[in-house]
Amino acid sequence: MATSNALDFLNRHLFADPGARVYAVLDGAAIPGWPQPLHDFAIDAVCLYRGTLIPELAAVAPYQVALERGSPFTDWLLREGWGRHWGIFVVTRSDWRMLREHLCALTMVYDPDYQPLYFRYYDPRVLRVYLPTCATDELQTLFGPATRLLCEDEEGALLGFWVSDGQLGSARLAPEQA
Repeated sequence: MATSNALDFLNRHLFADPGARVYAVLDGAAIPGWPQPLHDFAIDAVCLYRGTLIPELAAVAPYQVALERGSPFTDWLLREGWGRHWGIFVVTRSDWRMLREHLCALTMVYDPDYQPLYFRYYDPRVLRVYLPTCATDELQTLFGPATRLLCEDEEGALLGFWVSDGQLGSARLAPEQA
């Protein structure tokens, strides 16, 4: 749960690039009462699992949501969800549809026996461990049109990731470092 100072800090860093769009990839399995908050705030969200889903799977699926600085939904998400591994944030200059197609393509991976597995990249606990293990081609695949990926760390600090010259860059910022 983020304090007022932490909320200001997170907004400042999420929306640092005035020419970029910011999206959340939210984990329905991690958010209590999901998808009710979407209805409460009249937010459009799109499920990243393709096809028609049974209600039980739709309730725990990942969703892409556009964020606006200072909106009631964004403030609620940061205030209530920060530190609770509700999802990750994507900064991009691409449009909503291109990002959606990219994010959808990441949800399924295959094991060595070619069995499909859901890849929970949108869980900060997974993303922050997985990214440092990626080779250059894997980074390009994962980032696609994203310029930055952001998430919380286990202590509630903000982790930012980007790719530069094929290498992963990262920064850890705590509110007191702002």
